[in-house]
Amino acid sequence: MTSSKKVRKAVLPVAGLGTRFLPGTKAVPKEMLNIVDKPVVQYVVEEAMAAGIEHVVFVTGRNKAVIEDHFDIQYELNDTLKNRGKNAELEMLNSMLPKAGATSFTRQQEPLGLGHAVWCARDIIGDEPFALLLPDMVMQDKQGCLSGMMDLYNNTGGNVISVEEVAMEDAHKYGVVGVGEELDGGFEITGMVEKPARGSEPSNLFINGRYILQPEIFDILETQERGAGNEIQITDAMLKLADQQKFSGYRFEGNTYDCGTKQGFILANVAYAMERDDIRGLVEDDIKKLVG
Repeated sequence: MTSSKKVRKAVLPVAGLGTRFLPGTKAVPKEMLNIVDKPVVQYVVEEAMAAGIEHVVFVTGRNKAVIEDHFDIQYELNDTLKNRGKNAELEMLNSMLPKAGATSFTRQQEPLGLGHAVWCARDIIGDEPFALLLPDMVMQDKQGCLSGMMDLYNNTGGNVISVEEVAMEDAHKYGVVGVGEELDGGFEITGMVEKPARGSEPSNLFINGRYILQPEIFDILETQERGAGNEIQITDAMLKLADQQKFSGYRFEGNTYDCGTKQGFILANVAYAMERDDIRGLVEDDIKKLVG
């Protein structure tokens, strides 16, 4: 029987090297690249907090200490802002800080895959369900992707995966799910396939980087063999967990930007700039000229 305990904690794997963005990520983590004026990882943390997450676990690697510093008080900066009367900026920085003790940082010493990164958070998560948010994937939606998933989880319990539509001819490029009975706010997942062969796709709904998982996944990951890319894959572990527990799918209908790619990162900057009243008027005409 699956648990319906409250989901209080979230795992963010931030150990990746960001080689697609070299030389920009030689000294700056890819998660700290700005979309307009906030780091990519800040958008993901804000999504988690808006969904009711109380504690964020960052799984880090070498040269990622700046992420920890970002979510801490910088006294020298605060004093400078205060002395210069920049109260709005000071208030904004303070509003973005997690509560004391609401973040944890653990190290993934070797790049052994997403499944291994999640397993590294096992002792901090403990015997609780948890959210997993891939920090490269930035979701633009009024409700928030994880908030919608939480609504579904509160109805169904078990495990919840966020999915969205892709053209059927492109479904073979992604991890896709099988669609079963419709539920209030989602649907029953009948199977998961990573990059299925053309013509064998169970649907055109692909997994987009947001999960709510039960803690039993850690027992599976502990002995999980390496899969695609010679890495420990979270999808392989979820397939085993699905033999024991139910999985539900949440259809995300907002905009997703894969900020692990250059095109996704650029599009995210444009999209978030265009929804800001203080910036849209400054850039809209120039953007139209550039693309025209």
